[in-house]
Amino acid sequence: MNEVTIGCIGLVAVLLLFFTGLELPFAMALVGFVGFAYLINLKAALHMIGKDFYDVFVSYGYTVFPIFIFMGQIAFNSGIAKRLYDCAYRFLGHIPGGLAMATVGGATAFKALCGSAIATAATFTSVAVPEMDRFNYDKKLSTGVVASVGTLGCLLPPSVYLIIFGIITEQSIGKLFLAGIIPGIMMAILFVLTIYGWAKLSPTLAPAGEKSTWKQRIASLPEVGVVVAIFLIMIIGLLEGFFTPPEAGSVGTMAVLLLVLFRRQLGFKEYTKAIGDSIRTATMILMLIGGSAVLGHFIAVTTIPQLMSDWVTALPIHRNVIMIIICLVYILGGSFIDDLAFMILATPIFFPAVLKLGFDPIWFCIMIGITQMIGIIIPPVASAVFIVHKLSGTPLGTVYKGVCPFLIAMVLFAALLFIFPQLALFLPGYLMK
Repeated sequence: MNEVTIGCIGLVAVLLLFFTGLELPFAMALVGFVGFAYLINLKAALHMIGKDFYDVFVSYGYTVFPIFIFMGQIAFNSGIAKRLYDCAYRFLGHIPGGLAMATVGGATAFKALCGSAIATAATFTSVAVPEMDRFNYDKKLSTGVVASVGTLGCLLPPSVYLIIFGIITEQSIGKLFLAGIIPGIMMAILFVLTIYGWAKLSPTLAPAGEKSTWKQRIASLPEVGVVVAIFLIMIIGLLEGFFTPPEAGSVGTMAVLLLVLFRRQLGFKEYTKAIGDSIRTATMILMLIGGSAVLGHFIAVTTIPQLMSDWVTALPIHRNVIMIIICLVYILGGSFIDDLAFMILATPIFFPAVLKLGFDPIWFCIMIGITQMIGIIIPPVASAVFIVHKLSGTPLGTVYKGVCPFLIAMVLFAALLFIFPQLALFLPGYLMK
């Protein structure tokens, strides 16, 4: 057998091992190690697997994961997310569908502190769904919007997806953060418009809540102001070169920690829980990266990425059609395997082809971010849907029905971004010339 055949067998073996229940990092590492040993030799494979995992866990650049995740966990455990939701509710709760709109607003603000889609979905399931239940919102809408808004974490900084993509493809994380802002905000606006249209078509779906006074609204604004201030400090520090990404995360995390300690909003029990959850999530991500590095070295030896790149660029079809096919592969792959894991697995294979086709790598990252958003809420994996289902006790079928209108909004925006790449490229091009 030649190298390419062995590489294809290896990729199929990774999928088969995953479906047997073996965690993907171990499946990738095992196949990468065995394949590399077969093509090169055992001694080289032993050296490679040890070095790859060691490099991941001692890398300064990868400290960005536990830092940003810890910041989000502090914000979650101290109740910042609930207060952001309350602020959005003060302004929007009296409109038909206003509670669901407030959920979008609160989650969008929360994304400035938390880059995890699953953490956001879990947070707002416990915060927003009971409130919508109190005002007799249909379960389809209440659970659908909560499952969908969590996906904004794929685009809005500090997105874990953008950080990982930047590391894999060696792109500027600062540029990726900037590129995600306009698409993320536009997607949030599309979600609000979706809710408004849905509530207009079916008024019993989302009754209006209580109307707040302007005094109550103004009193709720300081919480948003604090979040925006911390977010701006991190982004401006990155743009001006004052901070590296890990340093920006450290500054933001310390600011959030000092804030909640000063307000006495975080007890020792919540603090230790935030640390434990952060370590668990960050370790999972680092193991994924380590496993993908081992598999990547094996795939590189098989020359599959280069052959794939040459084959794709030689296809007698327009490059836009090829890009659509690549995006569909990400969506389909992410619907069977965890979306983050599939992105780590597929990006080294497709990225060289994307560059050869002449697409901007920053724009490509945001496009893939939208495919990640879609993958998080479509079966069979649909991690955000499962989280909402488990925490709210709502039947899976009901949650799936609820995410369908938001799924349509995502697809429409993906088409819009495809036609107008400057939606993602304007901010990094303007602010990081």
